[in-house]
Amino acid sequence: MTFAENLKQLPKVSHLAALQLVDADGNVVATIENKTGQTGSLAVYNHLAQLYGAITAAAAARGLELYAEHAADAQANPGKHPNIDRLVTLVTQNSQLRVKQVFAGSDVT
Repeated sequence: MTFAENLKQLPKVSHLAALQLVDADGNVVATIENKTGQTGSLAVYNHLAQLYGAITAAAAARGLELYAEHAADAQANPGKHPNIDRLVTLVTQNSQLRVKQVFAGSDVT
């Protein structure tokens, strides 16, 4: 299936303003906002967090499957898709990130 087809299978994210990705030290290392160009990643990361409780190495591997054709493009062009690059790093380093939801109407910062 393509990324677009996979997105149709995922839970909606209209209730979210963003997701904050938090490392083991409690630092926010990335924010994925609910805006054009990031909504697909927001949906993928939110789905993974719901299934796995965090973005673990196993969750990241599943996320790469969901990104479908974009995962191959990201591996061929490092830096072009930072949200996919992050998943690759989590798999290769066998690490994880916690996810903090920021609900619509909340301050993203």
